[in-house]
Amino acid sequence: MAEVPAKTILVVEDDADEARYLRALLEDHGFAVITAADGAEGLRQARAQRPDLITLDISMPRHSGVRMLRELGADPATARIPVVIITGVSHDLKRFLESRRQIPSPAAYFDKPPDRKALLAAIRNLLNGASQAN
Repeated sequence: MAEVPAKTILVVEDDADEARYLRALLEDHGFAVITAADGAEGLRQARAQRPDLITLDISMPRHSGVRMLRELGADPATARIPVVIITGVSHDLKRFLESRRQIPSPAAYFDKPPDRKALLAAIRNLLNGASQAN
């Protein structure tokens, strides 16, 4: 029987410690992980690698998570990739994102530091739903 390839998650996070933590957590649970340190690099990786899911910080230098989220949604090649926001920015951001029609709503939203069990459950649910939709 052929082995099922691991689902790939793109972690877009400018804080190196947070990126290492998320990589270790996700890899320990069987996911393949690629990382990007800002939204511009994240967008390049999303387009080139076509990950199954993206975790995205909002407050990053050079190219913010909000800008990346908007650009992901505008590109037919990346618009269907589920995005999980993981940020230290205030919870008011969630209401802001939900109120903007030109910015796609994230599939899930977590404050930093995320509850690891809740984060893993959300990721598994999103990936199971995405694979059933394809």
